[in-house]
This record gives sequence, C-alpha cells and structure tokens, in this order.
Amino acid sequence: MTHAMLKGSNVPLDATAVRAVLRWTPGAAVPDVDASALLLGGDGRVRSDEDFVFYNQPRHPSGLVRRLPKKHVGDHLTDTVEADLAALDPSVDQVVIAASSDGGTFEHVRDLRILLHDAAAPAGGEPLAVFDVKPETGEETAIICGELYRRGDGWKFRAVAQGYPTGLVGLATAFGISVEEAEAEASAAPAAPAEPSAPDVQAAPSYGYPPSDVTQPAPAYVPAPPQPSYGYPQPAAAAAYAPDPSFRLPPMGPQFQRP
Repeated sequence: MTHAMLKGSNVPLDATAVRAVLRWTPGAAVPDVDASALLLGGDGRVRSDEDFVFYNQPRHPSGLVRRLPKKHVGDHLTDTVEADLAALDPSVDQVVIAASSDGGTFEHVRDLRILLHDAAAPAGGEPLAVFDVKPETGEETAIICGELYRRGDGWKFRAVAQGYPTGLVGLATAFGISVEEAEAEASAAPAAPAEPSAPDVQAAPSYGYPPSDVTQPAPAYVPAPPQPSYGYPQPAAAAAYAPDPSFRLPPMGPQFQRP
C-alpha cells in the first residue's frame, strides 16, 4: 500500500533499506534538479563534512548512503538516493533528503515528487510513500523534500517541503557543512598612491575595494558612530581622506556568493 503524504505527515517504515526517488518533468526553461542527503546526529547537525552526499560526493564513506545516476522514466527525469537504514551507525539519528535546482528556482520545476521505495523490492514496484513537493514562495533553489528518522527501534519518514533561497550551499551550511568561501580581495587591492604634500599615513584596510587617488584635507567633524552591517557588504568610501585619529572603520560584513 502506498501512503500519499501531506506536508508534515509521517509514516513508519518496515523496510531496512530505502530508495528515495526525486521525479520531475523536464522541459524548456525547466531547471535541472539534483538529489542530495545529509546524515545528522542527535543535535540535528552533520558529524563531519563526509556526512553530505551530493553530486560531487555521491557516496558516503560507509557506503550506506549513496546517490545513483539520473534516469529518464517515461516523460520524467529521476535522481535517486539509497540508504541502508538498519546498518547506519547509531550516532546517525536522521537522513535528510533534499533537492537543489540548477539554472532557476523551483517555481519553474514541474511535477516535483519524492517516491520512497523499499530498496529490496524490484525496480518499478509500488512505492511505500509518495509526496508532491510544492515550493512555498517559488524563490527556493533548495528544498528539503523529506527526512528519514529513528523512532524507537525503527525508522519513519516525514514529508517536509522546507525551502531555501540560498541553494545547496545555504542548505548545507544550515546543517553544519563547512563551505569554502573565496578569499577576500582586500589583500590584492592596490595601495593608494602617495601625494607629495600628504602626511605619511599607514595604509588602512581596503576591504576589497580599490582606494581612491583623491586626497582631501582631514574632516573637521567627528564621524557618526558605525552602523550595523547586518551581514551585507558595505559600499566603498567616496575618497581616501587623511583620517582623524579617533576615526575607526566599521566592521565589514562577510561576502556571500550564490552557488
């Protein structure tokens, strides 16, 4: 019997190993979809970066969670993750099954569905559960489709459909994955050219922006207190003034890049 899942509903699993199949309808202007999985501990975070199974790391070191090649099934495309639940280390409390889009948002992905199969059953058999994944805003570029989690001595499946507008990187970092960011460009920024009449001042951090070659007299006013950056990059200064001794640049927010 196949369970038709609603968002937030759950169902117990008798299978010791499952195959989670993401299925959608491809077409013109339809983004590609990639399946991924995160193995989480009891604190809801990965134990290490090896607990992230995705297109660049398709197999967990244990071999118990793995991503299978994409397939055409009729008019649909599928991307699949298999998990041997009964053999997982006891420190793994849940396995999150997610989807990410490449080339657009999930607003343009048609008929996205997750089908959960008993991995021991023949291919093409009746699924244990199905869930139609609907984006809430249409701006999502990554979605948690469902989660497999321990309950007592067994496992259950929950339909989730929680979206992220920050793509696979945003989803992964939310669960503790370390994502390498590009090095700040400040170290490569050229120093401001010295003017003969200007005082010898130590170069201030450029924060990734090229310094201005305009030198003006030091301002007679005291700058206003620095405002919070709220994590966003700040605009470059208009000119390279000779700084007042009490002036301090505000802290710059980290630079973020969409995947």
